[in-house]
Amino acid sequence: MTSNSAATPTNPPLERARAIAPILEARARQAENERTLPPESVEAIADAGLLRLCLPRELGGDEPDFETVIEVWEELARADGSAGWTAMANGSAAGAAGAYLGDDAVCKIFGDDPAATVGGQFAPRGTGVAEAGGIRVSGSFSFGSGTVHSGYVSAGFIPLEDGQPRMADNGLPEMRVAFMPRDQIEFTDGWFVMGLRGTGSYDYEVRNVLVPDDFSFPLFTHEPRRGGAMMRMGMMPLTASGHAAWALGVGRRALDEVAALAGTKQRLGHPTALVARPTFQRDYAHAEARLRAARAFVMESFGDALASAERGDEVSLEERALLRMATCLATDAAREACDFAHGAAGTDSIRDGSPLHRAFLDIHTGSQHAFINEKVYTDCAEVLLGSVEDVIGL
Repeated sequence: MTSNSAATPTNPPLERARAIAPILEARARQAENERTLPPESVEAIADAGLLRLCLPRELGGDEPDFETVIEVWEELARADGSAGWTAMANGSAAGAAGAYLGDDAVCKIFGDDPAATVGGQFAPRGTGVAEAGGIRVSGSFSFGSGTVHSGYVSAGFIPLEDGQPRMADNGLPEMRVAFMPRDQIEFTDGWFVMGLRGTGSYDYEVRNVLVPDDFSFPLFTHEPRRGGAMMRMGMMPLTASGHAAWALGVGRRALDEVAALAGTKQRLGHPTALVARPTFQRDYAHAEARLRAARAFVMESFGDALASAERGDEVSLEERALLRMATCLATDAAREACDFAHGAAGTDSIRDGSPLHRAFLDIHTGSQHAFINEKVYTDCAEVLLGSVEDVIGL
């Protein structure tokens, strides 16, 4: 197909991310108060071409490698956790839509508007019944990050036949993802939370919406209609890279903040600034080492898996397990870094609106996501120990 999508800026994506970081940071407090990104932040991300970061080139995207994706989302998350989370949620969802949906769908969804994107939940919490012209979808969904400025909203669902789930070849129910115009969605809100308050991750309802066949795809497909090796890996690695990048960015911001105040910060009862205290030095070094080690593991595991896909090889189950483990480790290391920085900074970290306070609340909210829960570690352990031959969803 030929796309009429807007051209992507020609300077490197990371350079674009760094250029807009001050805009996102300056509006972080506003995003928290409004519970979604303000228009200026969305416009900055869109104008930088970063809503289209993961789109195939034929749709006007960068179609980058994992290293670039991780660096960009990490930089945005360092500026503001909510902006980074929203950008990676929109970006990964748009990348999947651009790769796996039909031609009519991608033309209508993305068109020539650089701010056109998608958001919503891919988890199959809905059901669908086939009829002439498509499939009729219903369901209740939550955590629709970035849906406020998304023209289309996603909804994962299980197709039903005679009232029962349609089964796939692997013996599990078939799972699909549908996309529908936002005016066909009923938003019920519910986004009153501790951290990531600026992501607009609202609950929503889908009530008997007829979705044309071109506007849905199998959740675990590895057969893109557009795009290269990354999309042949399926959407799970791209989703994982977003979670890893986001956590690394928030953890980096926390350590940078506490390092900046260490030269002058004194705690009650201590005659010297933090920077001169051996316990602070030890704990800071440990947090830095763990965050940097996790980042190295992320870059290595995602790079190795992509190299296999680019050679035309099937990405092995072990390679998939390693990149999911790296994502979990990055989240753990970032949470520990934020905990250390929060404790060391004392009252500087408890004031609403401060970067340290925001990082602490954001990481403890983002780390509750089901994509990086304890079961991921145990699934990966079974793979590495040779206890299983396959794990759905890695």
